[in-house]
Order: sequence, then structure tokens, then C-alpha cells
Amino acid sequence: MAQSASTRPTAWWLATLEKRAARMKEERLDLAEPITFSDASERSAAINFFNAAFRAEESGLRQAHELADEVGRWDPELARVLELYGNEEGWHRELLESFLSSIGGEVRPMGRVTRSFYAVYARAKRMETIVLTNLMFETIGATTYRLALGRVEHPAARQMLTILTRDESFHVPLNVHFLSRILERRPKSSRWRLKLVYQLLFVSLLGLPFASRPKAQAFDKITRRELGRAYAEQLARLFTHEPSLGLKPPRALLALLGLRDEDLREPPLAATGAEAAEAAAVRERVEVRAL
Repeated sequence: MAQSASTRPTAWWLATLEKRAARMKEERLDLAEPITFSDASERSAAINFFNAAFRAEESGLRQAHELADEVGRWDPELARVLELYGNEEGWHRELLESFLSSIGGEVRPMGRVTRSFYAVYARAKRMETIVLTNLMFETIGATTYRLALGRVEHPAARQMLTILTRDESFHVPLNVHFLSRILERRPKSSRWRLKLVYQLLFVSLLGLPFASRPKAQAFDKITRRELGRAYAEQLARLFTHEPSLGLKPPRALLALLGLRDEDLREPPLAATGAEAAEAAAVRERVEVRAL
């Protein structure tokens, strides 16, 4: 098994994020060519898709900076890593706002299901719960973007999806590092609580496609069943390849979805290994593979 990203020292993540920050603003969306849609329903679905992405980045920005303030009391170096991570989420939010404007859209209020989900997330107080939730959000986000990338054809939309997929795939192992560092400071009793949260989150996230598909499927062409199974597979692979976290996916649910043990032996697409993290550290060198 590849070396875990959790074994990378915080100093490595900090140096890598500082390099990424120095080049972040150099990347621009090419919005010169107007995006044409097959009909009004596809355009509306695209606006819904990228609104959901905007809200995910907005939430990640807020939580990362709030955590940075708290972590700074006991680990200033890790706090700086959290701050830079939040800045990347904020940069994504800016790009998404520009992209939405280019397709005649805008940032819209969240729907009932999404609003309820983020409201519960915002009430989380324990650091390990917040980071675990964000890790799982990043994983399903990267999975959704990769699936969409394999179906969307317009160059500007593909560029936006490529940026999101590439950076979220770096953020997954980064959040593994965050969770590992925080768990080092927690008593063993926190692990039992986290296992319960993990199981609840796993099941809840598999229900998200039932809310998102009617709104976005005309754009990304991903079916409800396909997305739910992909979420389960990638989340299960992630934690199978990170045994030090002590979080095991619900086997009965995986069996119901037709996922076997051999399916989980493959590394997750947003790989958590140290080698994968290093490969994703320099944006312009990353080759993003669609599903």
C-alpha cells in the first residue's frame, strides 16, 4: 500500500500550499467563447450544478478559516495550512461566480435539502467532526466533477470542471492530514463518537443524488444510481486505504450497491497516498482523468 498522506509533515503541506498560492492568481478562465446549450433546461441545470459547487466552496472557506483561528492556539504551522487551504476554496468561489455570470446565471439561494444539510454541518463544534465532514464532502465533490468531466463537452465548462477536479483531488489528502493531526490530540473516546458520525454521514451523502439529479442531470448527464454508487465506492476506497483513521465503511450498504472487497482495493480517484499528493501539488503538472 502506498505511503499515507498523513505521514507527510505539516511543513511539507505548508511549503506546497505556499507555492500553489504564489501561482494561483495566474490561472484565468477562458470565457471569450459564449457557451451554447441545447435548450433552456440544460442551461438551467448548468446553473444549478455550479451553484452547488459555489456553496460547497463557500462552506469550505468558512470552516477552514474558523478552524485556523482555533488551531492557531496550539499549532500555528497547521493553522497557516488551514488558512491557505481556505484561500484556495475562496479562489474557487470567485472563479465560479465569474463562470455563472458568463452563462447568464447568478448565485442563488440554496434549496431546502442543501440548506438543511449545510445548517447541520455549520452546527458541528468538534474539530474532528468538522474535518471528517469536509473530507467526505471533498471526496464526493471530486467524484462528481470527474464524472461530469467525462460528459460535458464545452471547453469553458471543461476548464472549470478540470480546475475543481484537480484541486479537490489535492484537498482530499490534505484533509486526511488535518484529521490525523487533530485525532492525535483527542482521547480515545472521541474515536467512538467519530465512528458514529462517519456512519451517519456515509449514509446521508448517498442520499444527496436524490435531491441533486432532478436539478443538474440535464447538464452533467449523470444518473441518480450512477452517482450514488460512485459516492459509495470512492468514500469506501478512501477509508479502506487510510486504516490509521479507524473508520470502516458500512459493509451491508456496500453489498446492497454491488460493491465487493476487491472493488475497494483499488486506490480512490482522489488518492490519499503521499505520492498522489505530491503529484497534485503543482497545478500545471496535473493530468486530470475523467470518469
